[in-house]
Amino acid sequence: MHNRVAPPALPGFDAEDPVESAIVRRLAENWPRRAAVKKPEPDLDDLFDHTKLDYPDSLLPFAQHPVYMALAPQQQERLRAWAWIAFNKNVMDIERSVVNPGFELLATDSFDVGFADSAVVAVNQAMVDEQYHTLMHLNASSSTRRGRGWSLPTKSLPDVLTVRARAQALSECSDERSRAVVALAYMTVAEISISSYLDVIIDGEDIQPVNRATVRLHNRDELCHASIADALAVSVFDTLDSDERRRFVDGAADAMAAFAGNDFGAWRAIMDTEGIAGGHRMIDDVEHSPESGLLVQDFSGIKKLYDALGVDRPLP
Repeated sequence: MHNRVAPPALPGFDAEDPVESAIVRRLAENWPRRAAVKKPEPDLDDLFDHTKLDYPDSLLPFAQHPVYMALAPQQQERLRAWAWIAFNKNVMDIERSVVNPGFELLATDSFDVGFADSAVVAVNQAMVDEQYHTLMHLNASSSTRRGRGWSLPTKSLPDVLTVRARAQALSECSDERSRAVVALAYMTVAEISISSYLDVIIDGEDIQPVNRATVRLHNRDELCHASIADALAVSVFDTLDSDERRRFVDGAADAMAAFAGNDFGAWRAIMDTEGIAGGHRMIDDVEHSPESGLLVQDFSGIKKLYDALGVDRPLP
């Protein structure tokens, strides 16, 4: 007989079930203290520092390219501001179009796993977090536009790489069940890997404090969300048949490749908007260069997931 434990103000959960215990203890019980949505909001404009960089040069894929190095300082500054706008758009689009649709599948128990109320509470809390993260990054982009006095319209940028890859993968599925499996794979990869993506901008005293604080607050939530996505993906995977398991693993591999890569489509749009002479040539050179690396380098979370699933699969 399992011992039922009832934390205050939460449905009971199975203390002997490691998945339920991890979810409730790491997210649901801590949500009022941990979640960024529960924290008071500072005045971002008061924190804006004109002497700081909006985005680190070290993360620009073309930082060492002659075209970029020959640009006037203000042109370089505008491209760094664009990089931050694109970074925020990437986060917001993934939250809206990849993460929350995947969490919705879990919240409604679309795979008939039989999740307890405690798991559903945790997933719905995570979905609230994701909505707030979208607002945080929208505010951060707005702060940059006001602080710099530049329009930098987000609508100039295309759908982000991960969203495009997911849409393509879903279009190749023959039925709703297959689409759900692939959607879950993309959500799981995004939630497990997003901390590595956010980490790329947290460090560096020369970076805009508003930008660093936005990413740092977001990352605190995502460290908890990763454990949720990981645990529930394992629970769902155990219920899938062999074809569905293969589809999940293939979807996760495709999602990781898209998530970890530089979005050169966005950079081409930025070059057009800014009218950078030689901009497209620069992007082409970088995209096809053997030295062109992945933006996200830490795949330890995905390796842990593969191990839990019993999957032997190369990482990007």
